[in-house]
Amino acid sequence: QVQLVESGGGLVQDGGSLRLSCAASGRAVSNYVLGWFRQAPEKEREFVAAIAYGPTSTAYADSVKGRFTISRDLAKNTVYLQMNSLKSEDTAVYTCAAKWRGTQEYTNWGQGTQVTVSS
Repeated sequence: QVQLVESGGGLVQDGGSLRLSCAASGRAVSNYVLGWFRQAPEKEREFVAAIAYGPTSTAYADSVKGRFTISRDLAKNTVYLQMNSLKSEDTAVYTCAAKWRGTQEYTNWGQGTQVTVSS
């Protein structure tokens, strides 16, 4: 099992940037795929980005490609989501999640962090 704690959310103006962090702890963290999801009010939770290690690979939702970058610091067991050119529609609770490499379902979730983009 892996435990996840997010940080870095907040209020930013349209066009601004934020960086979210997700600190992972537990056994064999490097064997987990770490991802970010978001849920806006009255909307379904949606996938944002994910990163795997060995070899490193990333995936992004079309809505954030070119604006968001996911990265991972294995020494710190932390994954980051750099969000640039933020738009009001990016406003949501962002949650970090983990799944064992090679599996389909994310099984471990953080508490989430609020990101609000004001226009």
